[in-house]
Amino acid sequence: MTDSQQNRNPKLLGLALFLITLLSFTSTEAQQTSCCVRNPSDMSLYTDASFIAAHAAPVPFNFVPSTGTMITFKTSSANASVYYVKAPHPAKKVLLVFHEWWGLNDYIKQEAEALQKELENVDVMAVDLFDGQVATTLAEASKISSSAKPERMLAIIQGAIDQVAAGKTIGTLGWCFGGGYSLQAAFLAGVRCEACVMYYGLPDTTAANLAKLKASVLGLFANKDKWITPAKVQAFAGAAARMGKSVEVKEYDADHAFANPSNPVYNAAAKEDADQQALRFLKAHL
Repeated sequence: MTDSQQNRNPKLLGLALFLITLLSFTSTEAQQTSCCVRNPSDMSLYTDASFIAAHAAPVPFNFVPSTGTMITFKTSSANASVYYVKAPHPAKKVLLVFHEWWGLNDYIKQEAEALQKELENVDVMAVDLFDGQVATTLAEASKISSSAKPERMLAIIQGAIDQVAAGKTIGTLGWCFGGGYSLQAAFLAGVRCEACVMYYGLPDTTAANLAKLKASVLGLFANKDKWITPAKVQAFAGAAARMGKSVEVKEYDADHAFANPSNPVYNAAAKEDADQQALRFLKAHL
């Protein structure tokens, strides 16, 4: 072996080790991303057989609107709508509410009116992400939520944000499917959003999205959740903290959808506390 060969081999070996390390890191990161972090734009959760089986169709009831009304507005694509509950007096704060995978049904409209009553000086806009589609069965909910186009839903959210007059501050709140989009709305609203509440919604640890987050976040999760697991919650909270974001997390000894009275795993005590935590947080930050 010549002197030049001896000199080259260590360099080649070093390069090979670097490439192996890089490939190993990339592979590990991809595995962690796919198994531990799910973005709301990933609709595959809503066709998961076990996730579907964990829900029950909402019990029908006749809701008579008291203070809210449906209004339409323009977006970058087609028109969209919200259930708008106006505060008794002119308000400088608006809460955007996001429905579950059932769509903007009477339960969400009722929640919107209840939230406005509790918050008093806040207008509430329950956003319809499904363009009027409302599911009453598990099959319908799975089909509608899994086929909904993320770009359309983000356009609807942006359109709703654009409806909020300049100078007014924004808060967001949602459950399950809507919990994930409550966070996405906070990303889109940027500095205009001061508070984001997500009930067991899909976290998003995308650095580019977290960089847009200016709001304080309250996450209300369940430690028995088989989909939004404690590991995913901690990954989200950790990623946000490393970027200097304000994220408060509370986990209940409950299961996914614990705050939905029509769900078999409904936990009245956990819902009551979670709702009080949400109101406390919104009143403090919004």
